[in-house]
Amino acid sequence: GSPECYLIHGGRTPNNELSSSLYLLSVDSRGCNRKVTLRCQEKELVGDPPGPRYGHTVSVVHSRGKTACVLFGGRSYMPPAERTTENWNSVVDCPPQVYVIDLEFGCCSAHTLPELTDGQSFHLALAREDCVYFLGGHILSTDCRPARLFRLRVELLLGSPVLSCDMFSDGPSITSAIATPVGPFHEYMIIGGYQSDSQKRMQCTYISLDDTGIRMEPREPPQWSSEISQSRTWFGGSLERGSALIAIPAEGNPAPPEAYYFYQVSFQQEGGAEDPTQTCSQESTDFEDSAPLEDSEELYFGRDPNEMEYSSDGEGETYNEEDEEDESQAGYWIKCCLIC
Repeated sequence: GSPECYLIHGGRTPNNELSSSLYLLSVDSRGCNRKVTLRCQEKELVGDPPGPRYGHTVSVVHSRGKTACVLFGGRSYMPPAERTTENWNSVVDCPPQVYVIDLEFGCCSAHTLPELTDGQSFHLALAREDCVYFLGGHILSTDCRPARLFRLRVELLLGSPVLSCDMFSDGPSITSAIATPVGPFHEYMIIGGYQSDSQKRMQCTYISLDDTGIRMEPREPPQWSSEISQSRTWFGGSLERGSALIAIPAEGNPAPPEAYYFYQVSFQQEGGAEDPTQTCSQESTDFEDSAPLEDSEELYFGRDPNEMEYSSDGEGETYNEEDEEDESQAGYWIKCCLIC
């Protein structure tokens, strides 16, 4: 019943600053001028909030009619008592604590489980109802990517939540991978990531979550282009159902400044059937001609006339041309249809 939103926590800036803030990013519709603005609201946390970190995961669980946010892992700077001039910017894995955050009231509690003995970062987290599955990750203290998988169950009881953990030894050895949904019932495709510091993971893995647990199956990867297969680094994220965006830095001598190649990878079945997990296709997307967004600019999305009835201020479906702001003053425009 709540509007769709995204959770943003932590992160590391180019100036080596770490954040501990939690933000809720959502769509905020106002008026009948066909404009939809993005709203970013900071959530105040009380109790035992997580400290500044990056490389962690944030998941949403549902239990007994309640909703909570589960935060785990990540890296941060060494404790102040251990920092010197030589190791001032050295980082360590955060303690293996699990944080449960009540998104309605902002209450946060920290939990220590005996099964979790090492901190880890850059892992994957997939949630279904009251369970979160953590896959892969890197342990900085031993410089390893253990092939393990553990399932965290969160019961949101009255008062304090109850957590339990099950460990498995047949998980993937992977870091910084992309998980994109490919089905209506907790089905995902895992793409990208690294098997080691110098070796990218070129395979794809199909994952399904159900009442019995988790199921993983290998899938044929797309025919990677030479730029992707020969690149040293890659990164990206999920675009939409069955689609992921991969970016690689452009290389050259001299290397072009701030230049990247973008590729959209789509998972679909040959013949246009419903099952999107059978084959992969890849296409290059050129974004170099797009005008850059300044930090102070506001992002607007165009709306179709038949979407006016969902306006939030109750002004009706009448479109008033006078409400339309000058595009040169309103910000950066993107013309969009309902299915984009």
